[in-house]
Amino acid sequence: MVTVDDVRQVALQLPRTTEHLIHDRVKFRVKQIVYVAFSRDETVMGFAFPKEQRQALVDSQPDKFQLPSAGDMRYHWVDVRTDAIDVEEMCELVTDAWTMVVPKYVAREYFEAHGN
Repeated sequence: MVTVDDVRQVALQLPRTTEHLIHDRVKFRVKQIVYVAFSRDETVMGFAFPKEQRQALVDSQPDKFQLPSAGDMRYHWVDVRTDAIDVEEMCELVTDAWTMVVPKYVAREYFEAHGN
C-alpha cells in the first residue's frame, strides 16, 4: 500500500512542488494548481490526468482507478485506491501528474537532469 509519506518523498523532489494541508487533506501543488490530493482517510489518491483518457483508464482497471466525484469531473482528474498500487506505479502517476501542471521546459530540464 502506498502512503502519503511515499508520495511526499517523490513529490517534494519535483521542482516547484509544495505540500499543503487543506481541510484535513494533504495536497501537492505547483503554485495554485493541485496535481495530487489525498482523501481525509488517505485511502484514495486523486491525481491530474487527461480528461480524454480517464474513462479508458478507469474501464481498464476499475478495481484500482475510479472517476472523481461529480463536482470534480470538470477537472483533469482521476482517483486511485492507495492499497491497489505499489511505489513504482505511484512514482509514475505522480510524475506524470506533475508534468501536466509545470511549464514544459521545467519538466524537460528535470527529465534531462535525471536521465529520463
